[in-house]
Amino acid sequence: MPNAIAQLMLVLWPVISVWLFVKLPIGRALIASLILGYLFLPPPPAGFDFPLLPPLTKETIPSLVAVFACLLLYRDQIQILPRNPLARVLLAVFVLSPIGTVLTNGDPIYVGDTFIPGLRLREGIAQGINQLLLISPMVLAQGVLRSNDDLRDVIWALFLAGLAYSLPMLVEIRLSPQLNIWIYGYFQHSFEQMIRFGGFRPIVFLYHGLWAAFLMMTAVLAALTIAKADVTRRAVLWWLLAGYLLVVLILCKSVASLLYGVAFAPVVILLSTRMQISIAMIFAVMVMVYPVLKTTNLVPEERLLAAAEEIDEERAGSLRFRLVNENILMAHANERPLFGWGSWGRNQLYDEVTGEITTTTDGRWIITIGVYGWLGFFAEFGLLTLPIFLLGWRTFGVIEKIPPWLGGAAIILAINLFDLLPNATLTPMTWLMVGALLGYSEQAQFKRRRKAAPLQTVL
Repeated sequence: MPNAIAQLMLVLWPVISVWLFVKLPIGRALIASLILGYLFLPPPPAGFDFPLLPPLTKETIPSLVAVFACLLLYRDQIQILPRNPLARVLLAVFVLSPIGTVLTNGDPIYVGDTFIPGLRLREGIAQGINQLLLISPMVLAQGVLRSNDDLRDVIWALFLAGLAYSLPMLVEIRLSPQLNIWIYGYFQHSFEQMIRFGGFRPIVFLYHGLWAAFLMMTAVLAALTIAKADVTRRAVLWWLLAGYLLVVLILCKSVASLLYGVAFAPVVILLSTRMQISIAMIFAVMVMVYPVLKTTNLVPEERLLAAAEEIDEERAGSLRFRLVNENILMAHANERPLFGWGSWGRNQLYDEVTGEITTTTDGRWIITIGVYGWLGFFAEFGLLTLPIFLLGWRTFGVIEKIPPWLGGAAIILAINLFDLLPNATLTPMTWLMVGALLGYSEQAQFKRRRKAAPLQTVL
């Protein structure tokens, strides 16, 4: 169980966050408060659960404090809602769809010894508030982070986050994942899953070792983006630090994150920004299409398994387990396709005799469809992919001076979106990146329209 230090950190975070907003420019304060909270606050189950409110945890407390800080200190400096009409529609559906989920899931579920009560309207209100808190990093970022310098600050923040986290990660790689136990008094996941390839993979204060490895992969690509953009002698330092972070990534023992890093490092280093955005668009399309292909049985599962078996039989077995569970969960989700089954484990399947859960939900997409239905999926993933499509279709051609950070940011976001197919690595940092790219795209469009507006002669 979380100790007093864990609870104290959550209580003190509003003070730390407000101090950041007072001392730093609003953009950097927002970036720092969200990323530092994600990295260093104690993970669930540490948190506070009040009636009629979503749990206040490391994921929601920094967002809630950032909302109040921005509204109280900088209300006249930010664009609260996105200008893009599609973004507004998707945002409204994302926040309000839990009401429909509750209204269509008032029936209880009885399976063996398991009883799950029907959902009530107050659960819908609480879920709507939770959705609003989850999306608030994107909403704030699109209203605050809208310039070339803001994109640079985001990339630098990702690089510095990985650099700072590399030291505690190296400690856990050597001594085993212990920092959360030493400081906060509990271990946040299954310790057995942190043992890989005869050693340990770090987790520090995140949800899983996969999240830690993904953070390091992101830092590697951010460092390469910075090194490529720097034309001075300091670039040598950034290249060396990118190499150091790559070594740490290898030591994290996460095959997927390592493959992402190795595959996309040449994309960041060698390709133009236009090509990088085009590749990001391809991955965004894949993310949106994959669930549809699964529903229509068009995913070549046997070919994927055969390819995986040629690489590693254990990884192929893991992939087969994921695909089988996805098929079962998809069939269950399609029994209530529009609004889903709701929370409290209603989206899972259970043993008819024992009442124990028989399915495993790994990918964020299948979790979202199971809980909030296809409407919730298209709202959430529509928001996640929209900035990439706007950059590729409407924005890139109107940018007069392309910032060197744009392509790297788009690639990092695209990888994160692709990783939501096998995993659930959706974090405040993801939404922060989505908001920054959406804000940049909207600002570029706004400048174009203002420049193209006919001049009026005042007589």
